[in-house]
Amino acid sequence: MKSRKKIVIRKINTNEVKILEDMLYESIYQPDEANPISREVINIPKVSAYIDNFGQKKDDYCLVADLNGQIIGAVWVRILADEIKGYGNVDDKTPEFAISLFQEYRKQGIGTLLMKKMISYLVEKGYNQTSLSVQKENYAARMYQKLGFEIIGENDEDYLMLLKLRNT
Repeated sequence: MKSRKKIVIRKINTNEVKILEDMLYESIYQPDEANPISREVINIPKVSAYIDNFGQKKDDYCLVADLNGQIIGAVWVRILADEIKGYGNVDDKTPEFAISLFQEYRKQGIGTLLMKKMISYLVEKGYNQTSLSVQKENYAARMYQKLGFEIIGENDEDYLMLLKLRNT
């Protein structure tokens, strides 16, 4: 009998947080896959801020996509409004999204599922809104808009997007 692939969306376990290094790198949009951006990019303070000491801030929360016991993707939020502001920072009360899947699992609806679960969690926790930054060329920008994120700012390369979670 063939075993079926079963993807489970669950909270990350403390002993799995190290995988966020891989997820952070995977979250970086690669416009030229033949010449990928060096993995060293995750050591830049403005980038590493998304995972440094993850789980120690009160607003840190992460869900993973688990396929038969192996993490294939993750979505995580944290408020990056201190000394280093996140690329998608809007204020000190708005959690900012980061999401990624290993390449072979992209464009299958798993990212949308992760996003929807995280949005539900943020609503349940009483947040008013959430934000993210995405490169304009990244196909995921359309997914975020389908989920209700609106473009509230932009520069030459990126959109700053916001999702209202409740009417304030």
